[in-house]
Amino acid sequence: MSNKIFIKVEEIAEELGVSTAYAYKLVRKLNEELERQGFITIAGRVSKRYYQEKLYGIKQDIKEQ
Repeated sequence: MSNKIFIKVEEIAEELGVSTAYAYKLVRKLNEELERQGFITIAGRVSKRYYQEKLYGIKQDIKEQ
């Protein structure tokens, strides 16, 4: 993954080895969580940092990026 802020559904599907349909389901779930917290989301994409935190338990300081 590069230094982009968002990760796309297609990238998630490839990284996890799942179908695009399942990746869309994951992105929708993550975006719903973010919306409940008051964040603005983009359909078909999710914050890369939030994705990594939720799936891999990786927490990064903003300075590390």
